[in-house]
Amino acid sequence: MRLVVVGASGRMGRMLVQAVAASEGCTLAGAIEREGAPALGEDAGVLAGLPPLGVPVTDDPLTAFAAADGVLDFTAPAATVFYAELAAQARIVHVVGTTGLSPDDLRKLDAAARHARIVRSGNMSLGVNLLAGLVRKVAATLGEEFDIEILEMHHRHKVDAPSGTALLLGEAAADGRAVALAERKVAVRDGQTGPREPGTIGFATLRGGSVIGEHSVIFAGAGERLELTHRAEDRGLFARGAIRAALWAQPREPGLYGMDDVLGL
Repeated sequence: MRLVVVGASGRMGRMLVQAVAASEGCTLAGAIEREGAPALGEDAGVLAGLPPLGVPVTDDPLTAFAAADGVLDFTAPAATVFYAELAAQARIVHVVGTTGLSPDDLRKLDAAARHARIVRSGNMSLGVNLLAGLVRKVAATLGEEFDIEILEMHHRHKVDAPSGTALLLGEAAADGRAVALAERKVAVRDGQTGPREPGTIGFATLRGGSVIGEHSVIFAGAGERLELTHRAEDRGLFARGAIRAALWAQPREPGLYGMDDVLGL
């Protein structure tokens, strides 16, 4: 499978290039950066700490997509929407690990999925998606006498909060209780908030240091508490999950998929 990495000079982009080079069944077909980026013209392999791969970093995604089977995208919302439109034109696979997408961004991805095979997830790791399945099951089993709180911590450079993974877990909890997360979400508490509203799903965000990602979903009842936790120790697990998603999606029909589809959950 011929894969293009967008945002190829970024931390996650370099990790994706490494993962593609190390994976059977796929090859690096292109490496894309924004216009004027310092990395333009450099070999994507060398940039990622590998031997030369013969794939220079360019700012021409249209040409790269036309010669590829899929694109791996952990960039920014505006860039992801742009790449989704190009992936739809090329009718290729678009794996989206970008977080912080707005409702309008998601509507545009829905439109692009009429022609592209889009796999989108707030987290591409196997463990996190298994955790989401457990959260859904526990939330469906325990009634509203158990309060749900989601705690997450990431490195100091992360720009969106709550994290995409925290929201993924919140959606799983809401699904388990057959409610809409948007109607139950409490993301900020400050000052005299009053007592906790029954049935709400709370989020707490921590930022600092070089933490890759830690997430806990807490079910707190009277006299007992259940905590489900995932800790990411290697950013490469997200890249490997993205490649798995791309290979899974290649033979599928156009549409919008999630990692639960990829993993058969």
